[in-house]
Amino acid sequence: MEGLLRSEEMTLCQMFLQSEAAYTCVSELGELGLVQFRDLNPDVNAFQRKFVNEIRRCEEMERKLRFLEKEVKKDGIPMLDTGDNPDAPAPREMVDLESTYEKLENEMKEVNANAEALKKNFLELTELKHILRKTQTFFEEAMHDPSMSDETMGLLGEELPRSGQPLRLGFVAGVILRERIPAFERMLWRACRGNVFLRQAEIESPLEDPVTGDQVYKSVFIIFFQGDQLKTRVKKICEGFRATLYPCPETQAERREMAIGVMTRIEDLNTVLAQTQDHRHRVLVAAAKNVKVWFIKVRKIKAIYHTLNMFNLDVTQKCLIAECWCPVADLDRIQQALRRGTERSGSSVPSILNRMSSKQIPPTYNRSSKFTQGFQNIVDAYGVANYREVNPAIFTTISFPFLFAVMFADMGHGMIMFFAALYIVLKEKQFGARRIEDEIFKTFFEGRYIILLMGAFSIYTGFMYNDIFSKSLNIFGSQWFAPAEPFSLATLSEFKKLQFNPNETYTGSPYPIGLDPVWQMAQNKIAFTNSMKMKLSVILGISHMFFGIALSLLNHRYFQKPLNIICDFIPSLVFLFCMFGFLVLRIFHKWVAYDSSMSQKAPSLLIGAINMFLFNYRDEHPDNPEVYHIPGSLQGFQCFLVVVAGLCVPWMMFFKPFYMRHQARFGQFKHQPLSVQSGDLLNHDHDFDNDQEVVHNNDTSGHLHQEEEQEEPFDFGEVFVHQAIHTIEFCLGCISHTASYLRLWALSLAHAQLSEVLWSMVLRIGFSSSGVGGAFMLVIVFMFWACLTVAVLVLMEGLSAFLHALRLHWVEFQSKFYSGTGYKFQPFCFDQILDHSADD
Repeated sequence: MEGLLRSEEMTLCQMFLQSEAAYTCVSELGELGLVQFRDLNPDVNAFQRKFVNEIRRCEEMERKLRFLEKEVKKDGIPMLDTGDNPDAPAPREMVDLESTYEKLENEMKEVNANAEALKKNFLELTELKHILRKTQTFFEEAMHDPSMSDETMGLLGEELPRSGQPLRLGFVAGVILRERIPAFERMLWRACRGNVFLRQAEIESPLEDPVTGDQVYKSVFIIFFQGDQLKTRVKKICEGFRATLYPCPETQAERREMAIGVMTRIEDLNTVLAQTQDHRHRVLVAAAKNVKVWFIKVRKIKAIYHTLNMFNLDVTQKCLIAECWCPVADLDRIQQALRRGTERSGSSVPSILNRMSSKQIPPTYNRSSKFTQGFQNIVDAYGVANYREVNPAIFTTISFPFLFAVMFADMGHGMIMFFAALYIVLKEKQFGARRIEDEIFKTFFEGRYIILLMGAFSIYTGFMYNDIFSKSLNIFGSQWFAPAEPFSLATLSEFKKLQFNPNETYTGSPYPIGLDPVWQMAQNKIAFTNSMKMKLSVILGISHMFFGIALSLLNHRYFQKPLNIICDFIPSLVFLFCMFGFLVLRIFHKWVAYDSSMSQKAPSLLIGAINMFLFNYRDEHPDNPEVYHIPGSLQGFQCFLVVVAGLCVPWMMFFKPFYMRHQARFGQFKHQPLSVQSGDLLNHDHDFDNDQEVVHNNDTSGHLHQEEEQEEPFDFGEVFVHQAIHTIEFCLGCISHTASYLRLWALSLAHAQLSEVLWSMVLRIGFSSSGVGGAFMLVIVFMFWACLTVAVLVLMEGLSAFLHALRLHWVEFQSKFYSGTGYKFQPFCFDQILDHSADD
């Protein structure tokens, strides 16, 4: 129970590792994952540390592996993940790994360069093929166009002066991106002043870019012009628009001959490209089988050298010195890991583990399983517990899903949540192996046990409220009945609404379990359930706060702070009881002492509580003299409770700071020796083992805190202000936190009413239809109702209740005993490093 209630006992250790054995020893500790190393070189630049060159080599290997991984993913080849977790390679194996990765990288770069050159050549031949085909069409059209065949007409259609030599038109042909055609045409028209003739045709099939691999759409164009000046101007414009120009013969025979040669070269290139792609595929398939394992090896090597950079060298330069935090219960396992590392390295000198005494606050290490990890994350999100402070996670496993269920109480919705979480729990190995990256699914998967318990408790509370999809179950038979005398058939047919007198229509015994189903049909259902749920919320809330204050006693006793018990725990407990604990007793008294025949005389709890603090005890009320009547003995007891609650305020605020000032001023215990029995004296005795040296001490966290407090100078103003803030916060918090627990009633009411509205306004439409059309209508309406139920009532309302339950634990419950100002134990663990690397 101690391991569940508090964090693990930690100790600061010093390691002495031989240089040749340091790598293997750290590797074994990384596999174990129980040691948090401290950086002994905080002032040394990262580029000036001993193993910076090895880390650079690892980063270079990672770069090469990322390149291979990118190429594998580009080809859509699945990477084999067998789940193997190989050990970290020896330092001498780094050379083999580097040569392997470099060989693969160079081979892939060479293959890629060849493939790119071949694809570029293939693209050029393909574009030339389309040019020859399209220009042939252009020329054939031009031969049948009289305006183009008449050499006496200009490009703009005007008649040219005749001369002795016939005019000849020059032309260039090329390929350009399809989206650049409009701008290209405008630029030609403006730059050449309309003295060029452009014809273009689209290439139907997309072409592959040899560099990016993207599919691009292009168009073939041919430009006719007159003169060398226009030719130069046209070529510059084509160059500016990144159009590719190709030689195009003028005669049809030459074009046909060139087209035949292009087609032959394309066929040859297709063969070469297929062989190149096949070779690339074989190389990548072979690499894909080992990429995951290679990544693990390189990351482990890099993590080891990062850790070794945190160590110090002794004066002989032959031994590495490290300091680390580790759990006391696992010291034997750590020693065995060091022995294994020493044996693997072949070193004859054993590694030494030496326990040190320190006044530094150790990290907090809470062991958790896959079941408790989610609840531990909820607690740690508020703040990591102080060292050896009571860990509320073990209590949260029950209280959190229960308070959630009080707000979410519905058997039907609870079953949906329970079976959805149960499916994820049963398939957790398959889901975990798939490593789904969706953030929403990962949230549900990591909190699957929380959802499972929330669903189970919701089924229970829904059964207690007798609520399933806003309806009730009459399992045991209602305890209300309608006698034949006042409720005859004529009366039942005449009146739509009837009123039951509890003295005549109630059997006197309650419904065996939960709420009587008759209230589902009652018009005053909300008034009745509101009263019941409000009182239950107050009882649960105050009980929850009492439990939080009780846990603070465990902290005070463990850290040996009797002053806190006297000045914090006792007045807090008394104040809360006097303020609201008595109210809980009155609720139970009202439930037990007043039955249906005395319900008119039952006192009002709210007015009674107000009058209690106002010392206003009226014996009569104009409407009902019995409601506010308080017996004389009870009036005196209530006055006593109010006075005691008022005295608790100065008790908490003044006693502790003045007593601590008195201690600091007169120093009763200042020169007394520390008591060995109390555990304040640190034991520096050494116990030597054959292989390792272990220093045993009996220090606890409480004593470390006490020693630090004794060494710090006493500041009365700071202590007084801190205690005054704590007192005001607690006293006001008792009132506000009690009111905050009323959200248990409010959200339960909202959820029940929303469920009832969804039933009456949606599903009832399907039930009211008849015939064959009514059956189809029922199916459609049911699907719509089911979608709204899951989306709104289960997901959205579930998230709302989850957040409110989270607030009740963080603020109302944990504020009574939980500091949450510690820091988490972060061991050197390969599993965590690899998980973070995979997420990145």
